[in-house]
Amino acid sequence: MTREQFISQVESIRSAFRRFLAALCCGRTELADDIAQESFVKAYLSIDTLSSPDKFESWVFRIGYNTFLSHKRSERPYATYSEAINTPAADRADAAFQYEDLYAALNSLSDRERTALLLFYLEDYSIKDISEIIEASDDAVKQLLSRGRRHLRSLLVSPTPPNPLSH
Repeated sequence: MTREQFISQVESIRSAFRRFLAALCCGRTELADDIAQESFVKAYLSIDTLSSPDKFESWVFRIGYNTFLSHKRSERPYATYSEAINTPAADRADAAFQYEDLYAALNSLSDRERTALLLFYLEDYSIKDISEIIEASDDAVKQLLSRGRRHLRSLLVSPTPPNPLSH
């Protein structure tokens, strides 16, 4: 694959890839952009390992998923006070709150459940493609989707508030 072909392929999947990573990172778009950039560099440097050009998209998504997992393993769980006080606020803070409940629910899922759900529902990938990306069997992907849906449903469906007039 030539450099120009690589760039063309990246351009064709860029928005879907970024959307997938942003959801995988639970709305942390700066982190998603960093992971996307790192993934594209890794893909470019290892383009000779791509067995078939028609598998480019799922190959890059697998690289992105693995890069996300690597980042998550190395991430410190808490910032120190001095780090937190010096962190600039996001420009689009209000927009981020629009999906806060969904991101919180997605964040509580396992990485594999979240990835399977996002690829299936957000990116419209087939079970076979997802199994290649996360390196699991088709049956394992089906179980992840089923469990993930059940977990999301239990997290997002709030009980009906009590009616004060029912006394």
